[in-house]
Amino acid sequence: MCPKCGVPYPAKEKWDGWGFEYKSRAMLFGLPLVHISFKFRPNRMPVPARGIIAIGQFACGVFVLSQFGIGFISVSQFTIAGFALAQFAVAYALIAQIGLYIHEGRGQLVINLMEFIQRFLL
Repeated sequence: MCPKCGVPYPAKEKWDGWGFEYKSRAMLFGLPLVHISFKFRPNRMPVPARGIIAIGQFACGVFVLSQFGIGFISVSQFTIAGFALAQFAVAYALIAQIGLYIHEGRGQLVINLMEFIQRFLL
């Protein structure tokens, strides 16, 4: 920031936000092999990580490591996944503190999705 006027990065012609972002050059199925994003745009919107391996506060990919994630295999605080290790999860199979599963689940308060629907919604 400019110490006098507070303009972020005044020497840059185009400033696209703050934080860290890395995308590998290697691509697979149109997605970067690795995308790491802990970045925010100037309007304070987060930049989600999208890739085969996605790491960030918000992430979507095949292998996901995030706070909020969607993926095939996910290690997240909150996630929707095929296979999840999470605090809160909805997944095919999971290990979670609180979660809904389709096939198999382990954790503190986990319940089968169909059982949940029958018990609480019908």
